[in-house]
Amino acid sequence: MLLAIDAGNTNIVFALVEDGEIRARWRIATDSRRTADEYAVWLHQLLILEGRDRSAIDAVIIATVVPRALHNLKVLAEKYFGVTPLVAGRAPVEWGIKLDVVEPETVGADRVVNAIAAHAIHGGDLVVIDFGTATTFDVVDFTGAYKGGIIAPGINLSLDALVAAAARLPRVALEAPESTSVIGRTTEEQMHIGIYWGYAAMMEGLTRKMKAEIGRPVKVIATGGLATLFDRNTEIFDAIEPDLTIKGLAMLHARAHR
Repeated sequence: MLLAIDAGNTNIVFALVEDGEIRARWRIATDSRRTADEYAVWLHQLLILEGRDRSAIDAVIIATVVPRALHNLKVLAEKYFGVTPLVAGRAPVEWGIKLDVVEPETVGADRVVNAIAAHAIHGGDLVVIDFGTATTFDVVDFTGAYKGGIIAPGINLSLDALVAAAARLPRVALEAPESTSVIGRTTEEQMHIGIYWGYAAMMEGLTRKMKAEIGRPVKVIATGGLATLFDRNTEIFDAIEPDLTIKGLAMLHARAHR
């Protein structure tokens, strides 16, 4: 069984993959100081709750945008699962797609893995939107090449910055407004509208401009927990893939073992 690990700036996702299917997934806040022993204790309890034994894990693959977290994740794989982990983007797990940008070495591992998975699942020209610490828009052409994209502040980051910088604004829950009206009658309503509809308008505007620049039919694929929040009230997305990064890691692992 494969343990796929996606280490992002805010959370690290651990997923069990068997026969190409995701059997379980867990997340923990990213902390580069967390030791392999701490990960092991936490994971061991979750495996027990799933009725799994750690001895069933015979492979580990890691994608990370947090370099300082990588060492302890590798130690976790070696010490507690007895395997040498694969690291996405490093031999023998090369990307296998063209990174057609000026500085390919600076593209986040999660973005490349998403591009690989989205192309394999959907094909054609794509815009992949990932809701994370940042919201990223990535362009994948019909050949599977990564062509670049956009990095915007994540919605939670934007909300936190707004509350931190304005002393009299309350902290509000991130949720879709009950009404489609964009004229708020209370401070909280106005904040909900500004964050939610402002973000939706940004996504609609940016994807429209990206599609015009690509000049061919484009599918928009969304991933990340907040995708469904916007899918209720917009028609931006052609498909939502909550586990896109994990699926991409499983594909990379399978390719390395052909």
